[in-house]
Amino acid sequence: MKDVRHLILGAAYYEEYMPCERLERDMQMMAEAGLNTIRIAESTWSTEEPTPGCFDFSHVDRVIDAAERHGIQIIVGTPTYAVPHWLVQMDPDVLVTTKDGKAKFGPRQNMDITNPTYRHYAERIIRALVSHTAGRKNVIGYQIDNETKHYGTAGAGVLRLFRRWMQEKYQTIEAVNQAFGLAYWSDSVTRFEDLPDPTGTINASYACAFARFQRHLAEEFLLWQSNIVKEYLRPGQFITQNFDYEWKLFGPLGQQDGYSWGIQPYIDHWNAAPALTLIGTDIYCFAQDRLTGREIAFGGDLMRSLRQDNYLVLESQAQAFKEWLPYPGQLRLMAYSHLASGACGVMYWNWHSIHNGPESYWKGLLNHDLQPNPTYEEACHIGQEFKRLSPVLTGMQKKNRIALVVSTNTLNALNWFPTDAGLSYNDVVHWVYDAFYELNLECDVIFVQQTDWEQYDLVVFPELYAAHGEMAERVRAFVERGGTVFATFRSFVADEHVKISHEPLPSGLTDVFGMTYNQWTKPASVTVDGAEASHWMELLRPTTAQAVSRYHHKYWGKYAAVTRNQYGKGMAWYLGTMLPPEALKKYLLAAAADAGIEPPAERWPVIVRSGIGQNGKSLHFVLNYSAEDVVLPSRWTGTDLLTGRTYQEGDKVLLLDWGVIVIEEET
Repeated sequence: MKDVRHLILGAAYYEEYMPCERLERDMQMMAEAGLNTIRIAESTWSTEEPTPGCFDFSHVDRVIDAAERHGIQIIVGTPTYAVPHWLVQMDPDVLVTTKDGKAKFGPRQNMDITNPTYRHYAERIIRALVSHTAGRKNVIGYQIDNETKHYGTAGAGVLRLFRRWMQEKYQTIEAVNQAFGLAYWSDSVTRFEDLPDPTGTINASYACAFARFQRHLAEEFLLWQSNIVKEYLRPGQFITQNFDYEWKLFGPLGQQDGYSWGIQPYIDHWNAAPALTLIGTDIYCFAQDRLTGREIAFGGDLMRSLRQDNYLVLESQAQAFKEWLPYPGQLRLMAYSHLASGACGVMYWNWHSIHNGPESYWKGLLNHDLQPNPTYEEACHIGQEFKRLSPVLTGMQKKNRIALVVSTNTLNALNWFPTDAGLSYNDVVHWVYDAFYELNLECDVIFVQQTDWEQYDLVVFPELYAAHGEMAERVRAFVERGGTVFATFRSFVADEHVKISHEPLPSGLTDVFGMTYNQWTKPASVTVDGAEASHWMELLRPTTAQAVSRYHHKYWGKYAAVTRNQYGKGMAWYLGTMLPPEALKKYLLAAAADAGIEPPAERWPVIVRSGIGQNGKSLHFVLNYSAEDVVLPSRWTGTDLLTGRTYQEGDKVLLLDWGVIVIEEET
């Protein structure tokens, strides 16, 4: 990562929100903690432009000046995700119209990203802010917008753009009627201008096409911002964006009461990535007894795989909610977990707890009293270590042999055709990913559009429902030349238009998997090798495949549950039902063995993640996600970078509760 030359440790900082004069004291505390970067300005358009055309960057200047005095770098955010009231008064159509009606002023991300008035004034504030700050030597980069999505935009102007997009893509209205099956319930039309409002459609294919178009609008919006910012960049400054994830809710508190879970349905990160020179992300997870590292690892593997390069964690929690107050050692464990996945730095949201507003209890490194506390003191320890280890850990690269393929189109499709109540596509993705994670079999998480599979020996498809014909040919070629694939139930069912195939399933791949099926059901009192089947069950009929396991049931027992088929030089596995994690792991291990991948001896709660440092030496992060000390034999001869202790292969290693060691292996 050429634009980041040392490990970043930092926080979001909003002097505009402070209840008292704190700037110099905050900078001093940050410097003492080893924080070297802060992110500013992305939330405060109304402060930066209080009235139209009247710019006030005094807060921005004060913070940049103070940070420069203390050797702290700045990432400036464009403030376009929170529009000022004067802009809404000027043109109420700046507010987004969704399928639920017109938004009201007050929340963030309530604007129509296609509205010409919004675009005009957004461009003006971007140009004013970036031109004002780009020359400052401690401004290292820009964050464009914030957790960008399409926000459900579906007004009359968007509908006109959608019809034009469909015409450019399909050329004739007959092609549209055929591709999306619009003859159903008399939805077919004879002119592009008559295409119906997709927010009222009952046709999943048509709805998913509109969802793709909405994502395209968000992707184009980021590229538009990026191109503006690029006009002012100095050499070495980067452009980033804090990609976020589907937010899995829990409890009664609404949108804040959740955590980073799966791929984002409202923007496709693979398609949006070209707008950025440095991939950035926000990753939030539980702490205390529910800290597992799964969300950190999944989010990191997804972000790193966009470029096969380092990424920046722009937001991670410090204290946040009451159940997220970390136990001693957990903040440090989380920081090294991010690095272990390939992050080039970790930033907290945010530095200080806010004293009013909806995020008042999303607590920062400092609580509301703005005084040192154990979490801040642990951050000081992290800062010291990051500074010392930066020459070794910066720019670590990873090369995994397993890829897990995900699809935003499939996510949307399965929202229309869910596998079972309470089971989402992202749940199935995590079911498979988490099994690999607990087995310490590291994998990249790649989007279905990514075509380069050359580095992989095992490619895995969790519930890849919507897959175009080219994907089937890619799978065929991969297995034929010696690769191993593993697909779960409901994979290769529909095409890219979410139309179910009229060919035998899995569509286009019955010879590769050596089996087919044309019936499925919800299992009741069905087991597979003693493990209970749940949610969905396909009645697999092997042709050339080996029936690795069959259903245990009076009527369904003649059907296979798991198949394995040699095709060409490779192997194709298929799992027709959902099983408990331990049963799934058994089959994943067998598929990995076919791919020539040997699992490490360590298992959850000890997690091992590895990479190659810029000096060419192997780095191994050993992470203990438990409240108990663990003693284990070292698999390597090398030095723990955190303590300086050297180990020979086979030596006993003491890993403290919520502890971490980082072994640099001797060459």
